[in-house]
Amino acid sequence: MTASPGVHVFDDPEGLARRAADLVAEAVREGARTLVLAGGSTPRRTYQLLATEPLPWGRVTVLFGDERCVPPDHPESNYLTAKRELLDRVHPGSLHRIPGELGAEVAAARYDAIVRDLSPLDLVLLGMGPDGHTASLFPGHAALHAAGYAVAVHDAPKPPPERVSLTLGALREARQVVFLVVGEDKAAALVRARRGEVPAGMIPGARYLVDRAAVGRPGT
Repeated sequence: MTASPGVHVFDDPEGLARRAADLVAEAVREGARTLVLAGGSTPRRTYQLLATEPLPWGRVTVLFGDERCVPPDHPESNYLTAKRELLDRVHPGSLHRIPGELGAEVAAARYDAIVRDLSPLDLVLLGMGPDGHTASLFPGHAALHAAGYAVAVHDAPKPPPERVSLTLGALREARQVVFLVVGEDKAAALVRARRGEVPAGMIPGARYLVDRAAVGRPGT
């Protein structure tokens, strides 16, 4: 592993996943009460590793950074991935999934109240898309400027177009934010994130765990 300020580079995705799992385990052991899970495929291995950790899950409240407006058993549901890989095996004290099947506006309104009551969040895991989006906050999208704690996202440039996301404000308030970034298709976005040009680079103090492929060629 190599590191620069805020960026920790791992030789492969497995090493990254193990470090991410260790960070979550350390936070929970030290008293973190709220844990926000990321969607997508990148954190799957981290969740598998966490499921084997003997942690005091009963005192942890689990939330989500974003959700697609699909039922909870839909293959594209962020909740479903986390449920299969982690939540069915560790049984957190409380769980607040985003009810995307109710539609973006209703789900966002309900989740806003929940997150507002629990903020500032203790630990937030996030991913980053090749365009530099994080959660469901896309570059140039109106939702990026939303107030409050959760926002309805319409016309997202990545399908499905209807989503719910934590707001940039909610993420900036969090005590600890950790990005998991894997793959060479993220290299250009990582450069832009480090310059603060895309949503994934707009959270001061965030840490980035990245694999070597995501760093790109020297000088890029």
